[in-house]
Amino acid sequence: MKQLLISLCLAAAAHAQADAVQTLRDFSREVKSGKAEFTQTVTSPDGKRKKNSSGSFEFQRPNQFRFAYAKPFEQLIVGDGKKVWIYDPDLQQASSRRMDQALGATPAALLAGANLEKDFELKAQPSAQGLDWVLATPRGPQADSAGLQSLKIGFKGKELAAIEVVDGFGQRSLLQFSAVSSNAVVAPERFRFVLPAGADLIEQ
Repeated sequence: MKQLLISLCLAAAAHAQADAVQTLRDFSREVKSGKAEFTQTVTSPDGKRKKNSSGSFEFQRPNQFRFAYAKPFEQLIVGDGKKVWIYDPDLQQASSRRMDQALGATPAALLAGANLEKDFELKAQPSAQGLDWVLATPRGPQADSAGLQSLKIGFKGKELAAIEVVDGFGQRSLLQFSAVSSNAVVAPERFRFVLPAGADLIEQ
């Protein structure tokens, strides 16, 4: 009986993990736009140093997104479908890169990209912190240039909850989402970047 219960528990856990992959597939197929608040915690490879920031996130498929950092410093990252723009108000400086060069294996590619299964190999991970996790491994040319140890996305039920990125140096970035609104109407101008008067532009 004990062995049977253990087998059933293991089977249930495997099914839950498999469902996490399907949840991500459903999210990619069914959620065409959205908005959320986020907090980001960046932890050094030794785990001793942490930096916290917060802001808002909006997206519209394909490849349009807006990360607006509010604390502790303002920064704006806008993807308009052709280019990715990064603007630092304190420096009065903006930079831009072509979308195909900038997007790569990033959280924005996972959330707003057009070709989830073409760009990433998906594998269920054990549930942790009350979330169901999926490991997304970059495919094709971006796999060589990603510079990542891992890229994971977490769901609480069917709702997007977190993304965790570990870079090639072991630095960990955890994005946690709240007030998620799926398929929300987002005005097109939210994904347009207009260079503020007096700001410098660096095109890469």
